Amino acid sequence: MSIQKDFKRITTKSLQLLKEQKIKITALTAYDFITAKILDKAGIDIILVGDSLSNVFQGNDTTLPVTMDEMIYHTKAVAKGVERAMIVVDMPFMSYQTNPDEAFRNAGRIMKETPASAVKLEGGKRIAETVKKITEVGIPVMGHVGLLPQSIHSYGSYEARGKSVKEAKAITEDAIALEQAGAFAVVLEKVPAKLAKSISSKLKIPTIGIGAGAFCDGQILVTPDMLGLNVDFHPRFVRYYANLAEEIDIAVKKYIDDVKNGKFPTAKESY
Repeated sequence: MSIQKDFKRITTKSLQLLKEQKIKITALTAYDFITAKILDKAGIDIILVGDSLSNVFQGNDTTLPVTMDEMIYHTKAVAKGVERAMIVVDMPFMSYQTNPDEAFRNAGRIMKETPASAVKLEGGKRIAETVKKITEVGIPVMGHVGLLPQSIHSYGSYEARGKSVKEAKAITEDAIALEQAGAFAVVLEKVPAKLAKSISSKLKIPTIGIGAGAFCDGQILVTPDMLGLNVDFHPRFVRYYANLAEEIDIAVKKYIDDVKNGKFPTAKESY
């Protein structure tokens, strides 16, 4: 594991080396300075400024409402807390689907206006031309196949994808198309572990799983989910590493009690 400690900054080259050395890649989301600083100090490899901020930060039902301006705003805040991790930014809905030229301009805007290291796009063969255009000018692109949250209305549910032979073949072809277009990594979301293992073995670039089993080259979770802050959302692929919602509830109630009963502030806490 020493190779990982030698990286002063995680880059696309670092991630490729981790895959080749069979060292798992770690990734989490962040939308603010304090969280990003904690994740970076702990040693996380990738911090994704995800469009999931639409759900866990803004309270929306889907990722669709979040805008380019909002993604850029949050990325600027996140970047101030990061020294080592690679910062990847989700390109929001309709910032790249219209045509490759608009996608190219929006990806360039993210890279120019923030200290991000890469952008992430959802889709496979249908966006391969777009990925190629963006990567050819030196902007690293992370792909995303399987369940695509920005396409949730076409699916009708958040059920796992790739369970049928036909769909598994299509997802595999999508992942390969992204690699051929120049993507440096691919997120596999909510696909069977057997399929994720097959795709990971076929690709030279790293795969990052979320609900895709243990055979991917790395894993990503939404930070508020794994910290137990989002108590209303607990799919089978999320493991609680803390129960911060309960701890915060206890702390806030104690604060309320201390204030109302004259226990806070004390003389030592006053000027």
